[in-house]
Amino acid sequence: MCKECGCGETNGNTRLQFNAKGYTEASAKDVEKSLLGLPGVLYVHIHAHDGETTIDYNPAKTKLMDILGVFGKYEVEASL
Repeated sequence: MCKECGCGETNGNTRLQFNAKGYTEASAKDVEKSLLGLPGVLYVHIHAHDGETTIDYNPAKTKLMDILGVFGKYEVEASL
């Protein structure tokens, strides 16, 4: 297990799965890149065509509001 980012850690990580509205192919890539740049975000997978979004993150390192802020920055509506 990596002590820097928490990869390989099974306890304490959270998985979010939801559909978001407003993705374009470009914005989906930008959102993914921005989310992966947050500390504690371990995995992001986005289907731009239907908005299906999966995020694995460590809530001790990144707050949900920080994640939601990324969606707001790219004008994507994320409803959990």
